[in-house]
Amino acid sequence: MMVTAATYESLMQFLYQAPIGLVQTTLAGDIEMMNPTTARLLMPLSRDGGLDNLFTALENVAPRLRHMAAAVDQPSGVVCDSLRIPLPATGGSAGSVVLSISMLKLDEARLVAVINDVTLEVQREQEGLSRTLGVAERVDKLTGLPNRFAVLERLQASMKLAAKEPGHEFALLYMNGDRFKQINDSLGYAVGDKLLSLIAERLRSTLRSRPRDGPGTLGGPLIARIGGDEFAVLLDDLKPPNNVYGVAQRLVDQLAKPYTIGTHELFCSVSMGVVLRDTASADADAVLQDASLAMAEAKRAGGMRFVLFEPGMHSRATHRASLEVDLRLALTDDQLFVVYQPVVGLQGKQSAEGIVERSAGVEALVRWQHPLRGVVPPFEFISVAEECGLIDALGEFVLRTACRQFVQWQAQLGARAPRTLAVNLSRGQLGEPGLISIVDGILRSSGMPPAQLQLEVTESLAAQGESALAKLRELKALGLTLALDDFGTGYSSLSSLHQIPVDTVKIDRSFVSKADTSLHHRVLIEATIHVAHSLGMNTVAEGIETQAQADVVRQLGADKGQGYLFSKPLLSADLVKWLEIEK
Repeated sequence: MMVTAATYESLMQFLYQAPIGLVQTTLAGDIEMMNPTTARLLMPLSRDGGLDNLFTALENVAPRLRHMAAAVDQPSGVVCDSLRIPLPATGGSAGSVVLSISMLKLDEARLVAVINDVTLEVQREQEGLSRTLGVAERVDKLTGLPNRFAVLERLQASMKLAAKEPGHEFALLYMNGDRFKQINDSLGYAVGDKLLSLIAERLRSTLRSRPRDGPGTLGGPLIARIGGDEFAVLLDDLKPPNNVYGVAQRLVDQLAKPYTIGTHELFCSVSMGVVLRDTASADADAVLQDASLAMAEAKRAGGMRFVLFEPGMHSRATHRASLEVDLRLALTDDQLFVVYQPVVGLQGKQSAEGIVERSAGVEALVRWQHPLRGVVPPFEFISVAEECGLIDALGEFVLRTACRQFVQWQAQLGARAPRTLAVNLSRGQLGEPGLISIVDGILRSSGMPPAQLQLEVTESLAAQGESALAKLRELKALGLTLALDDFGTGYSSLSSLHQIPVDTVKIDRSFVSKADTSLHHRVLIEATIHVAHSLGMNTVAEGIETQAQADVVRQLGADKGQGYLFSKPLLSADLVKWLEIEK
């Protein structure tokens, strides 16, 4: 088809008026034709106001373009497609301009290029990327739940709304797994991650089935993973505060149910702290911290429960932090010492006190003589040691000290020396991977006969699943014996006693204290003694304080007794004197 002059003129007019830059050059880059848009886009790059060569104009911002064009050795072909070139910002510009250049080799002598200003397009892409990254920053990768940042953001918004609308109620529920660390350590991170995902899904399903209290002004419950095995739920659509208690208890109950992962049936209940609007601070971070304090109180109370935050927890937390600092010093400054409470025989020919055998055994108990506070009760600092990671060092100190002392008694007292040494094993110690080698090392270095060492674990520890039972069996393989302490406090039952690899059952003082006044408690004590004996286990009645209590537990068949009726915990020298008393 023949192009008329009018058609050519129309084409040129279109090219010159096009909103994109069009330029034709030689292979060396010398400009043969360009439209006004090209001149406008490239003029800021020209030092002298001239635009004779495209490559020269772009030398400082796209130096590789000249080489790219020269590299096309075919008669025609694409040099580049949508090559983006950021231009340096000038003094009067609001920001950087970005050009996009597409260049084509037309033939052996000519190049043609299309130049676009894509600044707005780049800005939109960056904004979209920022939004995507913003969402990613607020989402936990493992569970897909919102994360700590998202909770704080939503919590702050809810607090602002509550300040404007007195009727708006909100609550923050902060949860921590009671046994997650033990599961993670014993079964590995893959199982731990799967368990976290199952906890997240159970939180979702439980709250999906929760009856709504009306339209939530901020979108209903927010479930989040704060980090590790810590989760949070923000409720901002509840009317009366009592509804919070129902939701909290429902979550505690649901999360306490077993989880199945492969061949494992795992139990991982949660401790929960709850902050209501009335006790919330003015800052979201502070509210999260307050919920964490309440959660720690729930954990100290035994776990698998929720505790409401109250301001007095701040002072208690400060006190515990101070105790932690002092306890670290106590471990290195010889402020800790061990006392020994006698465990006496009850069956057979008795003394006037009802004691058959004074040298039946002793239980080692740690004490702390603080330079300013005086004697710190064990119930105060043992839990602090568990929380701050000092329980292993503390437990090792007690075991090592008591074993050495026991060997000295044997050499000093002969037949009058205690026959067994009982040492408590804490939750933190049982979960310690190196426990077996530590105990074995102490037995060897002290010369302690393994058969005369008895490690005591509480029901709550022994009932923590197969991993805990496996650790107990490893301990028994060292030749020592095990005792189930505080039996009867509700974690296990007589029907499951045969599943726990212990040699002695210690009947809790809460039963013994009512042995002479309550038929119900006497029946429970008798049943425990009967089942234990049928399994070849010994029994010890704890906390005997009166002669009447001692008479009842003896009549019911308890093998041994322990309590203030016979002796309080004694220093080593005082115990020697006690053992030498005439029978």
